[in-house]
Amino acid sequence: MRYGLAAWGLREESLESQLALTKKLGLELLEFSIANYDKDALQLGATDAQIEHVKELFRQNGIRLECGCTGNDFTGDDVAEQVKKVKEVIDIAAKLGLRYLRIFAGFNSDSAVIGERLVKMLAALKEVNDYAKNTGVRLCVETHGGVACLENGALVHFNSATTRTDIWKEIVKTGVSCAYDPANLTAVGTTCATGFFRQFKEAVAYVHLKDFRDVEGGVRPAACGEGRLDWKRLMETLKEFDGPAMIEYELPEDVEDGMTRSLNFLKTHEA
Repeated sequence: MRYGLAAWGLREESLESQLALTKKLGLELLEFSIANYDKDALQLGATDAQIEHVKELFRQNGIRLECGCTGNDFTGDDVAEQVKKVKEVIDIAAKLGLRYLRIFAGFNSDSAVIGERLVKMLAALKEVNDYAKNTGVRLCVETHGGVACLENGALVHFNSATTRTDIWKEIVKTGVSCAYDPANLTAVGTTCATGFFRQFKEAVAYVHLKDFRDVEGGVRPAACGEGRLDWKRLMETLKEFDGPAMIEYELPEDVEDGMTRSLNFLKTHEA
């Protein structure tokens, strides 16, 4: 695996700070977020000059511009609008020279993504993937359940379309790849994370590595090795994967410390 830093935990940091931290940790990959958060360096409608500025910042820091991500939901009532957004992001990703772009299928409960809603979700994935084929950008759908937040800050993860293996069998038929996040699968608790990888490993293009610790009523984000994941089993399974593995620590208030702890853990627990 080639380690890098995932974007979400760095959402409050400037791109310059994100690149500096990546370099400080001795890594060469940073997942670049596009129109996913209001502080992202590039939003919809980004100009060629803005795009070139981002590319130059990566070059100056010696960081590879390979993986990107955006936010979308194809399980709601505005699928056409969401498809339009993802296509615009694909255009930006292509100008950046990105190889991979993480997208979502959607966050509605799997019990709601049935019938026509499921058909529309799958059609949307196929449409954006067909669009991306002509750009050289590989779309990767993340294994991500729906999430609710309790008053005490606990997160409750529940099944979505992308935490169910039976629906993934249909998702891969659209041509998209998989952004494999074993912690998300484990947080939902109904799908074996390592079993999922073995079943769909041919579709996995890159990986998110993080953890969740148990708290009253749900889970809270944690550094790798500090939560509920079976890391010995996971690292043994991931020996078969040689692509980018993005370290994700979701709490922005101590993200540098959390990502450092995660990286140190991963380096000492490689199978």
